[in-house]
Amino acid sequence: MSNLDNVTLFSLTANRSLAQEVADILNIPLSKSEVTHFADGEVLARPLSNVRGKTVYVVQSTASPVSERLMELLIFIDGLRNAKAKEINLVIPYYGFSRQDRVARSGEPITAKLVANLLETVGVNRIITMDLHTPQIQGFFSCPVDDLSPICLFGEYYRNLLSEKGLRTEDCCVVSPDHGSAHRARDLASEIPNSNMAIIDKRRPAPNVAEVINVVGEVKGKHCIIVDDIIDTAGTVLASASALYEKGAKSVYIGGTHGVFSQNALQKLHEGRIDDIVVTNSIERTYPDDVSVISIAPMIAGVIKATENGETVPDSWMAFY
Repeated sequence: MSNLDNVTLFSLTANRSLAQEVADILNIPLSKSEVTHFADGEVLARPLSNVRGKTVYVVQSTASPVSERLMELLIFIDGLRNAKAKEINLVIPYYGFSRQDRVARSGEPITAKLVANLLETVGVNRIITMDLHTPQIQGFFSCPVDDLSPICLFGEYYRNLLSEKGLRTEDCCVVSPDHGSAHRARDLASEIPNSNMAIIDKRRPAPNVAEVINVVGEVKGKHCIIVDDIIDTAGTVLASASALYEKGAKSVYIGGTHGVFSQNALQKLHEGRIDDIVVTNSIERTYPDDVSVISIAPMIAGVIKATENGETVPDSWMAFY
């Protein structure tokens, strides 16, 4: 008997293609679920497959519409618990509300922790997620959390891209758009031999508004790769790209784990001097042809397989801060 014989995999509305790809890699069926949004805004979500005594994995990013995706998850998990599932594991490629992880002004909630509490209250046993905004979010859970890093995937992508363009890796500079993403830039620079690293010193005068103060590091004559976890309104990366060009950068590439792309972010990126854009499929949407998408399905499938076999997840897949 395979260790995956007792595993049941579900998708809700956010990541159907990703979940199907994971199921195909694991060679298990993607079980059916029902998600209904009623006229008054209420949600019904339930499994259509027998889960009694099963180890269940549910794939669902809490991306836009964030509150609806979250309610689908909470209601579906409650249904799994009522249906006597043995263990409920969540695969949340993009963890919404992750930027609300601290009290920045008086009276603000720590919503990332509230969401963690809600998920644990309904009975989640384990979380698998991708590139959390900040490391302390792992501490908001009392259940195990596997925080995966796409840096090895980005490293392979950029090594191939530089080779295709005939560019030397020593002419490449990996740039962190702020101090919080410095660990991502450091890790990606280690994936690109002989590249160097720079950090953008910025401040936020208002939400979704980025103001560059300085560029720390040598970028003149370099092909710069800005790496970040979330690209939302694109204000941060565009301000960073402008600062890099002012400092003499030859070209600017952008790599982001989660392509939120709110409002007209993609249009603004296309109008900016951006030579290449790459994201993962943690958020499922239709992208223009000039946006490259890296699949995280093999990594998620590998973690599920390792978990069920009692094996250790490779260090290169994990987010270390």
